[in-house]
Amino acid sequence: MAGDDHDKARKALESGQVLPLQQILQKISKDYPAQVIEVELERKSNGWIYEIKQLSADGSISKLEVDAKTGIVLKQKSKK
Repeated sequence: MAGDDHDKARKALESGQVLPLQQILQKISKDYPAQVIEVELERKSNGWIYEIKQLSADGSISKLEVDAKTGIVLKQKSKK
């Protein structure tokens, strides 16, 4: 259920398991300057991951997987 996921995500934020989205976006903006068009917070086996979809100035779309606790970009995929 979506409500359960939202509650789990909120509890993860409150307990310090994940950084606030605004903080994550600030951390990645220098290396990945693009307009954020979608964000999901997902629980994976190794922890919480922010999946961030971005639209860059040249029209390409990229998807970043960011460790929600550290703000480190784990994976990037791009397509035009």
